[in-house]
Amino acid sequence: MSPDAPIGPPTDATPAPRPERRVFDGAHVRLEPLTLAHARDLHAATHGDDRDNIWRYLFTGPYPDFASFEAWVAALAQSADPLPWAVIDKSGKAVGALTLMRIDPANRVIEIGGITFGTPLQRTTGSTEAIFLLARYIFDELGYRRFEWKCNDLNAPSRHAAMRLGFTFEGVFRQHMIVKGRNRDTAWYSMLSSEWPARRAAFETWLAPGNFDTDGRQRASLGELMGAGGL
Repeated sequence: MSPDAPIGPPTDATPAPRPERRVFDGAHVRLEPLTLAHARDLHAATHGDDRDNIWRYLFTGPYPDFASFEAWVAALAQSADPLPWAVIDKSGKAVGALTLMRIDPANRVIEIGGITFGTPLQRTTGSTEAIFLLARYIFDELGYRRFEWKCNDLNAPSRHAAMRLGFTFEGVFRQHMIVKGRNRDTAWYSMLSSEWPARRAAFETWLAPGNFDTDGRQRASLGELMGAGGL
């Protein structure tokens, strides 16, 4: 190989800080570090009539009873990676959960996952804001350079959400995992620090009160705003 062969541009090799357990307040939801105190509300939000759909592509659940669900919450609440948050709506109830995971400070790469949005949170402004609050934290405060989203390749809603939220599709890892006794081909998406300013502007424009009419209907979709930012 030629000594002049490309090896990639230089980059800041300083490790990023690890994310911390802290609260994030948004206009629509509040993210609180997950604790056992959230278990009862979270169980009610995720174990209704659509519980099979909520848990279909997750690594665990649904749970046969509250005791087994509570034990899962207790274990997850103690985890450093994945690092979990409960999503709290305006009523003060936990209506969902999500995590930062596969935390790699040395390479400044981090993944969002374990997204467990209960029935009251699905397809709401708050569900989008919850993702935005963590994206803003890892890029603007912690200085990560790559934010990842991975999902089962069969999970069409998750794949659509990734694109709507400004992640870029990178490909499919075939036979990547065995989950609940079934093969999982994993679709990979990412958002880079160089792309974040345009994504952040799209999120902020979409979340602004002026983007919604008096009936709560959006004037511009987030996908449109992401596209307008040059995605």
